[in-house]
Amino acid sequence: MTTDNRYTSIAIALHWLIAIMLISMVFFGWYMEDLRELALSGSGVTLAEVQFAYNAHKTTGLFVLALSVLRLIWRLTHRPPGLPAGMTGWEMTVAKATHFAFYALMIGMPLGGMIAASASPFPSFLFNDPSLIIPKLPVPQTDEFAELAGSAHSAGGWAILGLTALHAAAAIKHQFIDKDGLLVRMLPFLKG
Repeated sequence: MTTDNRYTSIAIALHWLIAIMLISMVFFGWYMEDLRELALSGSGVTLAEVQFAYNAHKTTGLFVLALSVLRLIWRLTHRPPGLPAGMTGWEMTVAKATHFAFYALMIGMPLGGMIAASASPFPSFLFNDPSLIIPKLPVPQTDEFAELAGSAHSAGGWAILGLTALHAAAAIKHQFIDKDGLLVRMLPFLKG
């Protein structure tokens, strides 16, 4: 149940947990790519270390997907607080589009990662446990498709960071310039 000016505790917890996981996954993805390049260059990083990192990323991605679906279900069944009365039409449009884009990324990025992993010749293991094989999706098993899927997944990381920056800037503007208490709805410990 929501009050007029605040999200539910579950919505707040899911918001911050997913946000931290998504942003961490972008930076960990870049780390994985560097790790793979180091392994291929023969600089002492083993392929087992690379596989461990990739499987950790895939496992976490599945958790992000599950939490994001749960967040979407929660959002559809629990009305969020309304937008501040002083917002202009274009601000409301951007706010709604930003939230829609976040849901698309929160669900689309893990699905895109599953597609990219399925196009790879390497197996995927849940929790790095070889007995817990993540099934591959029926996608083309070509180098070209694997490259395309991987590039699209990587581009999504930039979209996450850009959208996060926009979202954070808007929240800060509303809280400290407009002084409409918008940020307090997701950070209840702040004073209005």
